[in-house]
Amino acid sequence: MIEGEVFNEVKINNNVLHYFWLSTMNQPYKTLQVIRDRGVVWVTFEHGDINLLDWLMIKEIDQLSHELTAEQTCNVVVFQSNNPEFFIAHADVDLIRTLDEASERPKALNLYVAALERLRRLPMASIGKIAGIARGGGSEFLLSLDMRFAAIGPTILSQPEVALGIFPTGSGSQRLPRLLGRARALEVALGCEDFDAEQAERYGYINRAVPEAALDDLVASLAYRIASFPRHAIAATKRAMDFSDSNLTEGLLEEQHLFNQTRVLQESQRRMAKFLDEGAQTRVGELNLEKIIQKLGR
Repeated sequence: MIEGEVFNEVKINNNVLHYFWLSTMNQPYKTLQVIRDRGVVWVTFEHGDINLLDWLMIKEIDQLSHELTAEQTCNVVVFQSNNPEFFIAHADVDLIRTLDEASERPKALNLYVAALERLRRLPMASIGKIAGIARGGGSEFLLSLDMRFAAIGPTILSQPEVALGIFPTGSGSQRLPRLLGRARALEVALGCEDFDAEQAERYGYINRAVPEAALDDLVASLAYRIASFPRHAIAATKRAMDFSDSNLTEGLLEEQHLFNQTRVLQESQRRMAKFLDEGAQTRVGELNLEKIIQKLGR
């Protein structure tokens, strides 16, 4: 039992589940909800109009990554969103613009990337259940998971950072080519275009694109199936498959170094400011983000 359990109920796939909040402070998270059922941890993002990846959400993802690492009874974690339009919109551009300058190559991963690496290395399986928009840091969150399943229709994936004068630096520059191959990863990162679920499946961005009505049952069935298997076998399988990525940390540090150099450039700052001025980080703006991106070079 984890200290600070608070029991309640929630419905998943029309089944009432008894759950507890995973919290070290006897209080629930503010940007996400965490429940546990039959060996599966269900994490649901719920943060404002667009699930903006702001500093509060980053800190809570970091806290969650530590708690999941210490989890001893569950074999699977599923990440989903309670917002019908957004999984995680993207990172808070205001936050990016105001980060402290750093000229030297970092020796340690930043808080968000370290949290994503912690999630990737969990001894349990991780699944992204997508039925909404995930751009930038939201897309990179999903890339850190073991598997991704997306609903046809509402799902949009994208890495729009280059249009803002920066590049995918929440681990995307390292994870995209590993999943998609270099050529397709460059198409995603340099093109800054939206990918629907079916195109994302063809590119290897996700495991499978399915009709929206089938997504819940598909993910639940797979999650509970994996959860029934021995924990040590799940962990060993992941470690063996991750062995080829033993140099990933060095790549992530180089990514952060290049990010620190590009984000402070005058043109990058101008584009990020215009991005916000044109309505980004509002619900209406995020639903029409491609039009905003097209205006940034003017």
